Amino acid sequence: MDGRDWSLFLQPYEQAVEELKVKFKTMRMELKLREAYAPIEFVTGRVKRVSSILEKARRLGVASDQLDTGIEDIAGIRIMCQFVDDIRRVAELIRNRKDLQLVYEKDYITNYKESGYRSYHMIVKYPVQTALGSMDVLAEIQIRTLAMNFWATIEHSLHYKFKESLPDEVRIRLKKAAEAAFHLDNEMTSIRKEILDAQTEFEEESNVVSRVLSGIQDLYFYHRIREAAQFQMKFNELFEQEDYAGLSSLAVDISQSIAKAKKTSASD
Repeated sequence: MDGRDWSLFLQPYEQAVEELKVKFKTMRMELKLREAYAPIEFVTGRVKRVSSILEKARRLGVASDQLDTGIEDIAGIRIMCQFVDDIRRVAELIRNRKDLQLVYEKDYITNYKESGYRSYHMIVKYPVQTALGSMDVLAEIQIRTLAMNFWATIEHSLHYKFKESLPDEVRIRLKKAAEAAFHLDNEMTSIRKEILDAQTEFEEESNVVSRVLSGIQDLYFYHRIREAAQFQMKFNELFEQEDYAGLSSLAVDISQSIAKAKKTSASD
């Protein structure tokens, strides 16, 4: 058994995971602001358990003093996407980043595994700042659709239970499930425009409701109580009717009332 201080060994990997999660979540928010659509659905991350590191090192024949270079996925990031095309886009965005170095890529979507596993893997070298200076950490970034991730999570759990010796019946059914997930992704891609239009419409409706309610609160702040109450009554009526065109018009009226209130307040 390796006698190293595992907490100290894993700390840079934990730091890398946390920093990369923040950076990819920030990238998602920025793309949404710039393009009204982000190819990233959500981001997760984990540091490999000590038992899993030792098991993988034994399986691959990696010496205990070479874990930092021989095991490439001690730090792991998963980026989930809605569509297969989004995976290519995210991979390209990662290639262009200057805060990490791409080591190599593994395309398990085009060249999926015999088991049916599909995912896109990128091994990167990421610099973390430690108390002793800069240290390069290897990390694996897995980019998947939601369907791919669901299947991979189930497969991982079954492999853990059966210790890499899946019964033939389970293996066959898993492969069929992988094909079903693949066909689901293809179907979702074929109606991508309709899905995105629906999501955009929902977001626009949510935003106009937020703008109206926020504007009403601003009017209360400027002591325009009567106006605020009238706008609230109008909002209740339009919202009940699901009249979002009317709510958009109401938002403009409220904005104009706030502008007048600000002007009056500045002259007092």
